[in-house]
Amino acid sequence: MTETEYLNFNLFDGNKSQIQRNSSFTIDDSSGKIVRVGHQKDQNTEKQIDLHGKYVMPGLINAHTHIMMSPQTNKLEYLSEAEITFTALNNLKELLRSGVTYIRDCGCAFDVDIKLARLQQEGRLKGTEIMPSGRPMSMTGGHGDFIEGLDGETRWGYLTDSSDEMRKAVRTAFKHGAKNIKVIATGGVMSSTDQIDDTELSEEEIRTAVEEAHSKHMTVAAHAEGARGIHNAILAGVDSVEHGSYVTDEDIESMLKQGTYLTSTLIAAYVIPKYGEGKLPQYMLDKTNSFIETYFKRIGAAVKAGVKLSFGTDAGTPFNDFKATPFELQLLTEVGASNEQALFAASKNNSELLNIDNDYGTLENNKYADFLVLDENPLEDIKAVQQSDKEVYKKGVRVY
Repeated sequence: MTETEYLNFNLFDGNKSQIQRNSSFTIDDSSGKIVRVGHQKDQNTEKQIDLHGKYVMPGLINAHTHIMMSPQTNKLEYLSEAEITFTALNNLKELLRSGVTYIRDCGCAFDVDIKLARLQQEGRLKGTEIMPSGRPMSMTGGHGDFIEGLDGETRWGYLTDSSDEMRKAVRTAFKHGAKNIKVIATGGVMSSTDQIDDTELSEEEIRTAVEEAHSKHMTVAAHAEGARGIHNAILAGVDSVEHGSYVTDEDIESMLKQGTYLTSTLIAAYVIPKYGEGKLPQYMLDKTNSFIETYFKRIGAAVKAGVKLSFGTDAGTPFNDFKATPFELQLLTEVGASNEQALFAASKNNSELLNIDNDYGTLENNKYADFLVLDENPLEDIKAVQQSDKEVYKKGVRVY
């Protein structure tokens, strides 16, 4: 067994809320896992790399992406499987370069995320790892009812208009290889036929999805922006609420009691009025401008109350670049999260939400060496993670 020791760095391990000075760890080169964490030179390791007092932290886990989408073209419909795959592969490179070493994809036409994740499991595709959801669950005419395929032969999501249809769709997704189920509980910004506070899937339909998914070791993430849809999703027992734009004080209390995670994706709303004027359909601008102020305030209230924070960006939506993932950390702090809360959301919390915490999320013995090397201390300045030339390591191998 060959090993490599990294030494002389300041460690934020994703588990403790302070920097551990003059740290080192040793990696098994064959497995890519950490075998020893220490504070001095390992005399038994021949290969050693001095990091010269820089700051090391876990690779970012982004729990809400759409690798099928291009934030530049904003094309949503009539996408072919070949185009989606090409776009996804490019987006995975951008994610890795930005410091994202693991993602949960939250809705991909043609199950391309599932197919790419299978290639990863076979060792044929390196880079940012994928927890796939496949096609999301949407009502007919809802936020997931986009036409896909050159001839319009399919839809982005499964169309589920009853509990029985939901049960079959979740079982089908399981058969195809989904590890997470994405349910669309409300309207959204990017769909022209609804408003963001429209209630779409019923509580009963979502509960069926949860029961089926949990019985098969899958998690459930709910796109939920309007208050009623958020309420239904929480009552139904979803693992995470995505966006949470109009979350009420009552539902914040319920999330605290149940341990429901909140993935706020603030950047997705932030960039639309900033860059979209004259470039996006007016309905997208009108929707975003109508709720963004309330959205940021309600996420701030949830943060202040202590709701479990998961970290995601909704990358792929308009002007929401995959390389901009670290900016979401800054936005979280601007609505009230501490630097360590934001960093925990993108490391330990997300690994626990995704049930991958035995191998990922923190830099400890027997976990994969997915880490970033920064010039500055991210606990003192969250913008340190935005460093454009940071070093990125995946399973102990430097990839950027």
